[in-house]
Amino acid sequence: MDDEFGAGYSRVLANQLVLAALGGKTPTVALADGLAPKAIWLAVCDMQDVPLERRLGRDIAPKK
Repeated sequence: MDDEFGAGYSRVLANQLVLAALGGKTPTVALADGLAPKAIWLAVCDMQDVPLERRLGRDIAPKK
């Protein structure tokens, strides 16, 4: 979430964004309840209109 939204705003989203797709839980509560991180991330992406091409995170060049 930090890569997509920045360190500060990602914390706000994690603690305050209510995800209807996950039963009205915030990402933090959903993680604590044992939901899969990928499912949580995709629900956040849907709510925040993250484009499909950015849902896998940024590309990092491999170390040589």
